[in-house]
Amino acid sequence: MASSPAPSYYRVTATPYERYAPLQGPADARVAIIGGGFAGLHTALGLAERGVRDVVLLEREQVGFGASGRNGGFVFAGYSLGEQSLLDQRGEEAAQALFRLTTNAVEDIRQKVARYAIPCDVVDEGVLWANWFRDPAVLRQRQELLARHYDVHWDWLPQGELRERLRSKRYFDGLYERNALHLHPLNFAIGLAGAAAGHGVRIHEGTDVGRLRRNGGRWRIETAQGAVHADHVVLACGGYLAGLKRQVDRAILPIATYVMVTEPLGDRLAECLRTRAAVYDTRFAFDYYRPLPDTRLLWGGRISVRDRSPRAVQRLLMQDLLRVFPQLKGVRVDHAWSGLMSYARHQMPQIGSTGDGLWWAQAFGGHGLAPTCAAGELLASAIAEGDDRWKQFGDYGLARTYRPFGYAGAQASYWWQQGRDWFKTRLEG
Repeated sequence: MASSPAPSYYRVTATPYERYAPLQGPADARVAIIGGGFAGLHTALGLAERGVRDVVLLEREQVGFGASGRNGGFVFAGYSLGEQSLLDQRGEEAAQALFRLTTNAVEDIRQKVARYAIPCDVVDEGVLWANWFRDPAVLRQRQELLARHYDVHWDWLPQGELRERLRSKRYFDGLYERNALHLHPLNFAIGLAGAAAGHGVRIHEGTDVGRLRRNGGRWRIETAQGAVHADHVVLACGGYLAGLKRQVDRAILPIATYVMVTEPLGDRLAECLRTRAAVYDTRFAFDYYRPLPDTRLLWGGRISVRDRSPRAVQRLLMQDLLRVFPQLKGVRVDHAWSGLMSYARHQMPQIGSTGDGLWWAQAFGGHGLAPTCAAGELLASAIAEGDDRWKQFGDYGLARTYRPFGYAGAQASYWWQQGRDWFKTRLEG
């Protein structure tokens, strides 16, 4: 699968910054982080905020290059694994503690944006979960589950009120999650990097790690420009595999998702949206979208093992958009792109350690802004303070995905769920 990005709206509107120089010559650090996405950046900043100044972060491309700089920009609690499954697997107390990590992370992201004055177009107006189907049971069940077991309260939106906010006959009732926001993810990543560098973290872009091995009781990280010796190494590469530790890489499937951004819509935006909230729907294969500050509409959806071209992404997503908002027929799309996310078979983040200074944080499964923040804080606290809360993820280990056969299974599962959504829609007329 291709890994070179198409120019995204985020890249075109990225905050200008002076690029971080590649590594030159040997270096020594207490902690070396490989990967400049959200997981790596939150870990680096978390370490620096805890007084660990001797931190090096190595990024093969630019900070925010991967999924961190190309996603929908939604910040809300939870994991790719649903709340009921989490409860079934872990029991009430453990499930609540895991879920609370992400609700706390939403607030932590708010505070980081404010504390470091990160210009990332934050819209703190919540998220709408719009029902694609007539049957309201899925809404009622999730609303009750969240309230009863997680003390999380989403507001009911009857059909009339929802359609005042979303000008589409496609939806029926909905739920409103207030404790959520959306933002420009690449600019948030750039801001996190600037904050970490301001605390003394040494960031090196354009630095490809070729080998990782133990050397004299420490870790040796080899690059074309020189080697880094460190007591601790954090692997945070997501769907863009580093090829450094087989058991870490083979535990995830890099899966593509698609995003596009329209031309500025001006007054036409109000024909579709009369809300500043972000939106997604109740299907397994859901659409997600949000209004941008310049009256553009960002639209995303679908998952695939194929990292498609911008033209193919635009064609697929425009079909999806017009099913919801036919009044936008003829609108121009200015940007379309895809990117790779990391998925685990168990649908939970993989946060762990071998016990000899090697750590990892990956498999955020398209639900990543809050969980990556939680992961970074957990790893920073573990390395700096000996905190063992990261062990809450011990049951969600490095389960092998059996690539390339795992791709076929993942795609078949997606098509099956997509077919179920289609069949249910047809049954409802």
